[in-house]
Amino acid sequence: MVDFSAIAKWPNVPACYDWLSLDRRGDWRLQGERVTHRGLIEFMNRQYGSDESGRWFVQNGPQRVYVALACTPWVYHREGESFVSHTGQAAGEIKAIYLDQEGSILLDAELGIGLLDDRDLPAFLDQCRQAANATVDEKIWLKMLSGEAIADIHWGQLPLQTIQRNDVAGRFNFQANPRP
Repeated sequence: MVDFSAIAKWPNVPACYDWLSLDRRGDWRLQGERVTHRGLIEFMNRQYGSDESGRWFVQNGPQRVYVALACTPWVYHREGESFVSHTGQAAGEIKAIYLDQEGSILLDAELGIGLLDDRDLPAFLDQCRQAANATVDEKIWLKMLSGEAIADIHWGQLPLQTIQRNDVAGRFNFQANPRP
């Protein structure tokens, strides 16, 4: 839960842009350098939220530090049979699954749209099935990546849908590179 209490004391602190980013593996980066300090990571995870315009930020006292997103606002990791975000929050129910033209899997979860960490991608793709519970051949994946429509690939009960990377932010109402 984001703490907004400092805003009452200092209401006119300007927002910060172009300092903080979230990479494709869910790591925080300050001016391009990966954050490794456990305490700072935990703080940013607790203070991560979004505004009404779909701009994601970390609330640092009275200042909002807007986050440039490498892909989506959330990055999901597999933990057993469920998915957990880069902040440690449960993804919740998965409502839809998308494959983009770069081979990334996007999960439309109860928490929000998120990129599946590439380290979990091979196991996820191995769980995908075609008709009659057949495994998905590598040639089929390559056809899908080239934009060819392939019917009936599922992960569990959910059909795998294709999406263009440049359509993701608009469809899921977030700004990947916030500006004032």
